[in-house]
Amino acid sequence: MNGRAGRIVGVVATLAATALAVGLTRDAGRTDRAAAPASVAPAPTPSVLLNGTDDAFIQLLLPMNEGALSVIDALDASPSAADPALRAVLGDIRAAHRAESVELRRLLAAGNIPEQNIHAGHQMPGMVTDAALAELRAAPEPEVRSRAVGLIRAHLAQSVVLCRGEQTAGGSPELKMLAGRIQASRAAELDALAGQPGGTAAPPAD
Repeated sequence: MNGRAGRIVGVVATLAATALAVGLTRDAGRTDRAAAPASVAPAPTPSVLLNGTDDAFIQLLLPMNEGALSVIDALDASPSAADPALRAVLGDIRAAHRAESVELRRLLAAGNIPEQNIHAGHQMPGMVTDAALAELRAAPEPEVRSRAVGLIRAHLAQSVVLCRGEQTAGGSPELKMLAGRIQASRAAELDALAGQPGGTAAPPAD
């Protein structure tokens, strides 16, 4: 049956190609009318095959990114964010995280896997919990900056650990390449935060 199906598909493809060639030949001879501009449909996203490690990596990193962005947003509302150096670092981290999340969701969709926050409410390393965010917002102003930077740094350091794991046990070449880029980005972000109060805490263990 598989061989027969293959032959049928081949015949259909040949017929379609022949019909297209004939149509193009006929249209080429019609010089008395201007060709109307054709609208080009966007190319479909190629499908990708994600294994269990790939899925787990994406489903964990997405909420981790969202938590880090919530910390940056909370710090933006504090006078501590007036420091130009800190604002520049946080702006770069925010932009990188948003771009990464877009790529992660694209790969998840290409793998035909629904996004699920399976770690909601869990105390995961590097994850900004609702409780930690509430504590940050209620903290005295002199402590806000160091607390926020500490939370972001813990997130970045744990992301490096996750990226290493994905590159070792992941199945999708596209996702493994993205994990490598994210790891390099996280390392640069950790270096940029090192000079900030709260930015030199010990990273999580592998």
